[in-house]
Amino acid sequence: MLPRVAVIVLAYNGVDLTLNCLASLRRSDYANAEVMVVDNASTDNTVEAVRATFPKVCLIEAGDNLGYAGGNNVGLRAALARGADLMFLVNNDTTLERDCISRLVQVVMQRPRLGAIGPMVYTWDEGHLISSAGGVIDWAHADAWNAGAGEEDRGRYPARTVDYVNGCGLMVTRAAVEAAGLLDTRYFMYWEETDWCRRIARAGFELWFEPAARMRHKAPIHHQELGPTTLYYVARNRLLFFARHAPVRLKFLALARALNGLLQGMRRHRAAGRHEYVAAIRWAIWHAVRQQWGRADPALWLISDRTRATVGSAPSPS
Repeated sequence: MLPRVAVIVLAYNGVDLTLNCLASLRRSDYANAEVMVVDNASTDNTVEAVRATFPKVCLIEAGDNLGYAGGNNVGLRAALARGADLMFLVNNDTTLERDCISRLVQVVMQRPRLGAIGPMVYTWDEGHLISSAGGVIDWAHADAWNAGAGEEDRGRYPARTVDYVNGCGLMVTRAAVEAAGLLDTRYFMYWEETDWCRRIARAGFELWFEPAARMRHKAPIHHQELGPTTLYYVARNRLLFFARHAPVRLKFLALARALNGLLQGMRRHRAAGRHEYVAAIRWAIWHAVRQQWGRADPALWLISDRTRATVGSAPSPS
């Protein structure tokens, strides 16, 4: 019997993207899958549109914006309670090829110690420009990136074990979740799937990239395209991740290099007059030092430094 797959689509606004994602899932050739939408309190009628267009989809309203970690945890708990063997976390700004799920499941069935697997991820545009061909971690330099990002797919990235799987399309086994636990809500968003994958690997499971399974993702592939709010979470959570997971012999070096990189980023943004970016990094460092995790108020950095001086600010590390 085919494993029972729960496809968990996390949505926070972007109603048209969500409907496109669900339409691609409806074309899937995998017979034993249940699609679940977890809505993180969208304000653009996502819930009503999903109910009207896809009435058979299991729709769960989170009631608040719980971020990637919290929202997906809602779906994971529901999927486990409903007897799912595999959980496939899918961002709402993705579309999947018809055989994406079946190809992933085929690999899972062939590799008994597999805990997490991800497909080849292309960019949103037509063609085969890679967004992610598996995740790579550089422990000594406190960095992580998607292999192949920005390259044309020419078969350079084969099926293989990887350091982590990109969270836009991440399939996990029940056994891995039961051993490693759910996503860590301290991250809120960004780096949480990397943390999860490392915990799954630490529990003795394999992390795998499968290029024969394919999907598309509408997201930036370069750090220069990040807004200040995204930059805040990426910066803060980078410090949390390497403090938690870097090998003991490299931990101090990794954190020192991560902090130095953030300070250099502040200087570049200040020179370019991007005050909100400077403030976002400053608050990221301050919150990491104080171990303030979870959801943060973007009003902290979405005002100018000059205005901030009149209302108070975090101590500057630069």
